[in-house]
Order: sequence, then structure tokens, then C-alpha cells
Amino acid sequence: MVDQLKGIKRTDYCGEMRRKDIGREVTLLGWVDSRRDFGALIFVDIRDRSGMTQVVFNPEISEEAHGTAKQLRDEYVIGVVGKVVARGKSAVTTRLKTGEIEVLASRLFIFNICKTTPFTLSQAEDATEDKRMKYRYLELRRPRLQRNFHLRHKLTLITRNFMTREGFIEVETPFLTKSTPEGARDYLVPSRLYPGFFYALPQSPQLFKQILMIAGFDRYFQIVKCFRDEDLRRDRQPEFTQIDIEMSFIQPDDLFEVVQRLMAEIFALVDKKVTLPFPRIPYQEAMERFGTDKPDLRYSMELHDLTDLLKDSPFQRFAEVITAAGGIRAIMVPQGSVRYSRKDIDGLNSLVRGWGAEGLVTIRFMTDEVRSPLVKHLGEEKCRQIGKELGAKEGDLVIIVAGDYDVITESLGALRSHIAEEQKMFDPEALAFAWIVDFPLFEWNEREGRYHSCHHPFTSPREEDMPYLKSDPPKVMARAYDLVLNGSEIGGGSIRIHRIELQREIFKILGLDKEEVERRFGFFLQALEYGAPPHGGIALGLDRIAMILVGESSIREVIAFPKTTSAQCLLTDSPSPVPEEQLKELFIRVKKPETS
Repeated sequence: MVDQLKGIKRTDYCGEMRRKDIGREVTLLGWVDSRRDFGALIFVDIRDRSGMTQVVFNPEISEEAHGTAKQLRDEYVIGVVGKVVARGKSAVTTRLKTGEIEVLASRLFIFNICKTTPFTLSQAEDATEDKRMKYRYLELRRPRLQRNFHLRHKLTLITRNFMTREGFIEVETPFLTKSTPEGARDYLVPSRLYPGFFYALPQSPQLFKQILMIAGFDRYFQIVKCFRDEDLRRDRQPEFTQIDIEMSFIQPDDLFEVVQRLMAEIFALVDKKVTLPFPRIPYQEAMERFGTDKPDLRYSMELHDLTDLLKDSPFQRFAEVITAAGGIRAIMVPQGSVRYSRKDIDGLNSLVRGWGAEGLVTIRFMTDEVRSPLVKHLGEEKCRQIGKELGAKEGDLVIIVAGDYDVITESLGALRSHIAEEQKMFDPEALAFAWIVDFPLFEWNEREGRYHSCHHPFTSPREEDMPYLKSDPPKVMARAYDLVLNGSEIGGGSIRIHRIELQREIFKILGLDKEEVERRFGFFLQALEYGAPPHGGIALGLDRIAMILVGESSIREVIAFPKTTSAQCLLTDSPSPVPEEQLKELFIRVKKPETS
């Protein structure tokens, strides 16, 4: 029989009682996590969002409650009234925060039953991702995910309180706005009232927050949902949340100082101390040392350039690369000769090829010898010289890649990250923040035959590089910055362009004609003519910060209802078709994809 609530009120959450509560009568409401029937006694773990408590059903206390407890199954929704008592000394457990006490039940209510679940909650990791996403409401009952969302809630609360104390005002910006794609694709929303016209869901509140600076708000922030129709990866979703910040009359240092203190408060949630200030690494230096613009600084294994050392190499492959203006670069893996077998090296070689390089060659530094295919081409002395260049010792492994400079740099950077993660070469609890600065303002798009903005077209160039804008755009550095944490980019921003003449010049360099500029950005250019102050800001990825905060490897574990890697919501079975009548109202005709 299923009970109604009948005025029963919770007195305590299941995970919050301790020895101090012994002797109290409590009412607990939640789900059956497990049931163990020993005949005379029945033990049930009752669970809610705070944790679990063991409940004991003894017929000598209540025959009715004991009889009802025999009906219980996992995930039944129940209420229990009983007295808090101390566990026997041998029954105390550290598995639960409530492990020193239990509740001796006098009354039991079954509010709802539960079908056999498609996977066991305690072993949900063994279920396929598709199944877990389809039954997300079950997975969200798991203590680990409940903890994740408690911490995410606290993260947003701390952010709002901190920004308010710092004099920022939270302002909501529109979700239905104009399509101004620059990079990722927009999600379009058709207008019923204006046939053939579309809104777009914002990839960022970029132009609105700049307009708020023109409007005199001075310090703005927003915890805002954004949308990008792009391919998904481990740390990407089509809809995501960012902490959006904009400030007037600032230099980058002013913003850095605010953001650093915000990060310190956020990570204090999990008792982690953040060292201030964060180091600053120019983009070019980051690429040369780590092969990426989002380096993980929890370990070294930096890239070394061997091109000059091997410029007169008798090894034909190296000579060909240098003649073709390529490069030769290497990393040193501490104790890599011990960690990696020949078969393992073959696996690393396949990875490097997959990232675009032609392959790798290794030098093993053993006790009394150097082992490498290069010994017969370069000689053992030259190989030892290479080892000295990288600081290799006995047991270390040097990995060398030659070819196009950009390709080998990025390949070695990816290999560096792979090896460090595979070999657990860093403290997973450590926090390594860094600001990456001095990005190029433009990058050349070979396919389109024009320049693209490395960040976005509203980023200001460095003052000292202004003379190169017309004569040599690739030389121009941006007043842009990324915030990196443990190898993830968790934020990006810049000082903005606040003068209309410069903004028009940037659009021109990007190959946008006057008509296109007016159509896409006319409203913003008009705003710039009415007294725009110098300003800048940043967008911090709340999902990524939460992921690192709670120690997860995927942002799907900190988003309540995420999409799959194929951008589907299996819970609601979306995206899905809509009735023809609804399409007619929007003046839309769907063209079926052609089949081969």
C-alpha cells in the first residue's frame, strides 16, 4: 500500500545526524539505498541529498513497521520515524558520515514504489553512457553527483557574493538576438511574426556587455547561458554557462587582480589554497615550451629545440627537414626508459602520426650505454650531447620529432600531455593557474584567403603594434589573455576596441565589406559613436571551473542534463521532428537529406 504524506514533516536530513543527536526522535524522508533482511532485524539505508543513515526495523519496537519493511526494495520512496541510537562498537563504520549512529524505527511510510532500475546506482559507471543519459534522473540520485551539484551551487553563490562586494552589477542580456557568427555556428530561431527572418541564441553576450559599458554601468557581470552549434569534445557542450565580466577604465592588471581573488575564494570551497599572483606566459613562449597555449604547469617535460644542435647532421631525414626550413624538437620523459617498452614506444609513435607528424625517434639512457636508432647515424657521443641538452639522466627517455615546425610543436605538446596523464606524473590535487598573454591579433585562413581574429574582432591591438596594422597584420599582437588551469582554458578575454575608426579598420583587415559590416554590426558601431569608454573583460567557463573544482574529467558530470557527444538529449529524445502545421506557421519547409 502506498501512503500519502499526511502531514509528516522531515526533522532532519539523512546525512546530517551525529552522536550529539542520540536520544532524539527524528523523521527522515528519502529513498531506499539498500535493504538487508536478517529475519528478526531488517536494516535499511535511507538516502537523501545530504547522505545516508542506517535504519533498524525491530519487531519488538514496532511489529507493523517491521512487517512493512519486508516490502521495501531499492529506490522506494519512504518516510521513517524513530529514535537515534548509538551503534554497537563493532558496527561503527567510517563509510558513512553517520557511521556512529543508527535510527531505531517505530513507524514506516511507503510514499512510492520503484520499478527495477535499468542499472544499479552504486555501479552506474558500468552502464553505457547512453543508458545513463536516458535515465539521468536516476544517475543524479548518486551521492557523487549530488555532491557535484551542491558544490556547483556554492560556486555560483560565492561568485555572486564576491562580484557584488567588488561593486559589480548583474545585468541579464537577451537570449533572442541577432546572428553575428564569427567562428562557431549560431543556433537560429525562426520568427513567426517576420517570415524568413531569424533570431540567434547568443554564443556570448559580447556586444551587449560592451554596450553596457557605453551605457555607463562601469562594472557588469552575469552568470549566463550561451550556445554554440559546434562539434563536441570532452569539455564542450552546445549550451554552456559562463561567468561574464566587463569593466570600464581598466588595464589588464585590474581585471587579473579581481579574477585571481575570485578563483582563490572559489577553490577555498574544497580547502585548496590558490597562490597569487598567477604567472604570465606570452603565447609564443607557451607554444615553444609546452606545444600548446593552454599548458599544464603541474609537471615539466618541456619541449626543446634541437635544430641548431643537429644542423650539420649526417642523418638524412634531419638534413632534409632543416633544408626545408623545418625543425627538430624533443621532450625528455623522466625514467621513460623504464616506463616504456618497445611496444609502448610503437603506440606513442602511432599517436604522434595521428596528430600529423611523420613519426618519432627515441634515445634511451641506460646504465652503461645509450640505445637508439640514431647511434649508427650520429654516434653515441652526439646522442649523449642531445641528452645533456635536455638534462637526461640514467633511465630517462628522449623523444624526438622532426618536420614542419608548427606540426611537430603541437604533436609534441599533445604527446607531453598524454604521457603525463598516462604515467600519473603530477599531483591531481594541485592547482596550476597561468595567464597566457600577447596572442597574435590575426591568423590567416588559407581556405577563405583572408585573416580571421584569433579571439574576436572587438579585441584591441597592442598600442606599440599599431603601425603594423596595415603594413604587416601578422606582426600585430592583441591585448588578449586566457586564464589556464591544469591544462584547461577556463577563461578568455581582452581589452576591447572603443574607438569606431579602429573598429572599422579591423573589420576591413578581416575582409568584411561596408555592407556586411553594417548588416551585422551596424547597431554596435552606432553605439561606439556615443562616447564609449576604454573597457575590457573576460568570460570564465563556469562548467569547466566546476569540473576541476569537484575533480571530474568531463563537464557532463557538473551539468544536470547534458547533451551526448552527438549533441542529443536522450532523456527528452531531442532534437526531434515537429508537426508540419508548426513548420507552416514559421514558413519553413524541411528538405530531406539526400541518400546515396
